[in-house]
Amino acid sequence: MSVLPFLLIASLQQQQQAEPLEARIVVRPANAEIAVGDSVRLTGEVRDRAGNVVPNARVVFRAGGGSFEGRVDSTGLVVGGAPTTIPVTVIGLGEGQRQLLDRVFVRVVPGPAARVSILNAPGRLVIGQTVVLRTRTQSAIGDERRDRPTWRSSAPAIVRVDAEGLVTAVAPGRATITASVGDVRTSIPVEVANARVASVRVTASAREAREGDVVRFTASARTAGGSAIAGVTPTWSVSPGNGVIDETGAFVGYEPGEYTVIATFGNQSGSARVTLGERDVRRPVTVVGRLPRARFRTEELWLHPNGKNAYLGTGRGGDVMFAIDISDPAKPVVTDSIVANTRRVNDIVTTADGSVLVFTREGAADRRNGIVICDNRDPAHPRPIAEFTEGVTSGVHSLFFYESPRFGRHLLLTNDGTAELHILNLDDPARPREVARWVTERPAEGRSLHDIDVRDGLAYLSYWNDGLVVLDIGNGSHGGTPSSPKLVTQYKYDLDELYRDVAQTAGGGFIRGTHTAWRHKDYVFIADEVFPLRGVAGATGVAAERAYGRLQVIDVSDMKNPKSVAWYEPEFGGVHNIWIAGDTLYMGAYEAGFRAFDISGELRGDLRAQDREIAHLHTASDVGHVTNAPRVWGVIYRDGLAYVNDNHNGLWVVRIEPKSEVVP
Repeated sequence: MSVLPFLLIASLQQQQQAEPLEARIVVRPANAEIAVGDSVRLTGEVRDRAGNVVPNARVVFRAGGGSFEGRVDSTGLVVGGAPTTIPVTVIGLGEGQRQLLDRVFVRVVPGPAARVSILNAPGRLVIGQTVVLRTRTQSAIGDERRDRPTWRSSAPAIVRVDAEGLVTAVAPGRATITASVGDVRTSIPVEVANARVASVRVTASAREAREGDVVRFTASARTAGGSAIAGVTPTWSVSPGNGVIDETGAFVGYEPGEYTVIATFGNQSGSARVTLGERDVRRPVTVVGRLPRARFRTEELWLHPNGKNAYLGTGRGGDVMFAIDISDPAKPVVTDSIVANTRRVNDIVTTADGSVLVFTREGAADRRNGIVICDNRDPAHPRPIAEFTEGVTSGVHSLFFYESPRFGRHLLLTNDGTAELHILNLDDPARPREVARWVTERPAEGRSLHDIDVRDGLAYLSYWNDGLVVLDIGNGSHGGTPSSPKLVTQYKYDLDELYRDVAQTAGGGFIRGTHTAWRHKDYVFIADEVFPLRGVAGATGVAAERAYGRLQVIDVSDMKNPKSVAWYEPEFGGVHNIWIAGDTLYMGAYEAGFRAFDISGELRGDLRAQDREIAHLHTASDVGHVTNAPRVWGVIYRDGLAYVNDNHNGLWVVRIEPKSEVVP
């Protein structure tokens, strides 16, 4: 994120506390609003106290936020690329006048509704049963809209629906319920069974479990004669309220204790109980070793497959990538370094055998970024052998190797300028060649590709405003290859709605987007990177900074219909890079330090509320580029140790210990 908008806003805040201005800036149109893909031209005039235009004064414009969602040029042209609020800093310059600063906002809204879907179609009901239908409305490129649909029933005497989407089964028969947003509509069939419920029986998959475990409940509705009424689903509720249950009967409790789960069909209900014990996963940690870094900010970390060597990138002017001997984890030692024209080594990867190492360039003085390819057959002393800059001179943020016997060795990389995915063939590391590019349909002003993960020939792309994108690059399920990627699925969500509290505390136009993804079993874990537009007013240094963010758990067991089922947010700080080993997820949580938590079993609901956190380390240090404040970037787990890279102070080697014995 550029510091220029922040400095301009700080100057504006100082000016607003000074004496009344002799002049002011008038900007038109006021309160501008545009749709994604559209633009507006702002104009400005400098006027004196009397309202007269100041002669020879000029007005220029600068982006004050919304860095990945739109574009602002000096003439006042604002182009919307993704839904957000774009703060625009307005600068008035006049002869004999001091510089004036102001700020206006341009709201970017989704394009017109292109599709609406009903998320919880009930199928079959019984007389008297009610269900509140939930909808989702999207634009042509999948941006979330917040429309209130119009509801209609084809047979109100059988199934009634009100303006809020509350469906009531009135009489036996069939009806069609339609939700409309403008000219876009969707319909679902609803049947009301020709039977009356006399009793309800509820059963649970387990009578005892732990907090955070998913317990599945089923309900059967029966007539007075004892016959089961097939195909009907109940309305579920739970008491006490420190747990959640979805429409399928999947229940998860957040605290130990006894819970009653109730299934309701019309005016008849049944219930079952489950008792939850403590999850009991908290463990102590030990700092095994440290490699402090103070000259530059520490960025990406990578471990050699041999487990004895590591590589550490630098940022904020750090043209250096360090090679480190970690054969003794208690005493990490720098063995070599590579200096490159980059100012930022954001990502580092090696091949599966460790013989080739690649790192990114993202900030070169000559604006020719890209990647550096190294011979790494001597892991302690990598040696540059080639560069690749074609088409990616604006910068490369992330990398990932994909190697397969069928397709050979390929490197996937992001493009900071165009947000394209580039795929290079690296069978000959000294002669990289591009074989494919891929990009979403979003306007260029709102596109940003931040990270890549590849599992079993499927590439999981963290596409910022476009959410999670999955491509077949060799899996075969959709005919994709490295030279011809094919779209498999996409999961998008409303970032502004999810992080409304950030806008409320620090203003619109903040940094937020899908930052990283990791496939594990039937889930993809996606982490959002979120930073406020400005720091805490009146605070200085690290006290003014903090990150936000949420880790979402996306169920991809049905790849065509991915859905978010669980989440995790630290109580303070954000989420950044993650690593999963076994049933443990390790996380760099920025100001929240190093975190590890239990992801065993089926996942539902708020994972932090379920006491799934295993360990936490506050990585503040009195030695570092920034002292006495944690800012954990990420973590890699290997052979019982977590290697934690902290932006502010370097490398930590951490071990999570067995359960401690409590002595009375």
